[in-house]
Amino acid sequence: MEKSAKKTLKIILASVLIIAVIIAVFLGVNAVMKDINGTQGDAAEEYTLNIKSAYQYDVAAELKKGGMIIDDSIWSLWMDNHYPDFEYINGEYYMNTHMSYEEIAQKLKTPDISHKPVTVAIPEGFNVFDIAKTLEENGVCKKADFYKAVSTTNGYSYSWLADLPKDNKNIGFILEGFLFPATYDLAENTPAAEVVDDMLDAFDSRLNSDILAYCDNNNMSLYEFITLCSIVQEESFSIESAENIASVLVNRLKNGSKLQCDVTYFYAKNLLDYGFSREVYDSYYTYRCPALPSGPITNSGMEVVNAVIRHPNTKYLFFFSDLNGDFHFAETGEEFEQLKKQYPWQ
Repeated sequence: MEKSAKKTLKIILASVLIIAVIIAVFLGVNAVMKDINGTQGDAAEEYTLNIKSAYQYDVAAELKKGGMIIDDSIWSLWMDNHYPDFEYINGEYYMNTHMSYEEIAQKLKTPDISHKPVTVAIPEGFNVFDIAKTLEENGVCKKADFYKAVSTTNGYSYSWLADLPKDNKNIGFILEGFLFPATYDLAENTPAAEVVDDMLDAFDSRLNSDILAYCDNNNMSLYEFITLCSIVQEESFSIESAENIASVLVNRLKNGSKLQCDVTYFYAKNLLDYGFSREVYDSYYTYRCPALPSGPITNSGMEVVNAVIRHPNTKYLFFFSDLNGDFHFAETGEEFEQLKKQYPWQ
């Protein structure tokens, strides 16, 4: 009788276990089906999915984290079965937790805010206006947002920024000149400040002992040096011409002559057209301001920066380029006028 009772008990326990397994499987399958069909949960919650990776397991992890799915492996299996060649696009997607897998997949075809990778080339000699236009054309950020981001040093953490002029009302865009020209891997709809930070970081990585030594040896601030480089960048056509042009500008600064560089007019005019005051215009136009303009007029490449550092020690005070693009340099005004007669320049 005792053996019979034990046997009966074992049968009952086995039956209960089987029933429990069946119930668990049923509930699990039911939960998965509800999840796939978009009926999981009591109330739909809004969720913004931010995709930063093209890998499916990263996207699945974010979907699970946001409560969009209950299991990332099930989602991956479902996608492999239904959309084996699906390509994820970086961006932000506005979703809710009651969406079915099919609705999620369709939604992921088009981001609400795209962060699709984009490569943008910023050449040497591009100023703030050129860069802003290029960024907007490539869908990176709006021109207005970029102008705002380069109008302040707040929010950027580079030690040399502390040495830039403060409270100078005649400066247009304070970060002009420090937006290093290079090719950048960016993303559509990136906050302008992040783009600017990338450019400042590129400048920071190239700020070397040669630049700092030149500033110290010539009693110039970094801001003044970069301003000088920017004029040379705009005036020169080659490294050789850049070196001699730098020597002219340095000599004129030393003897107190106005720089009188035509390229500063065009930048000053851009500032005036943008909305800056006539005082700002005058402070950048080197036929009116006494020495260097209030700030840089473009963003220089390292070749020009190095050309300024190693410029020859000359007595040149004048230069011009002729109609063939060749530069001529003179030590006196008389020599300068003779050269202009000898080489047609306009």
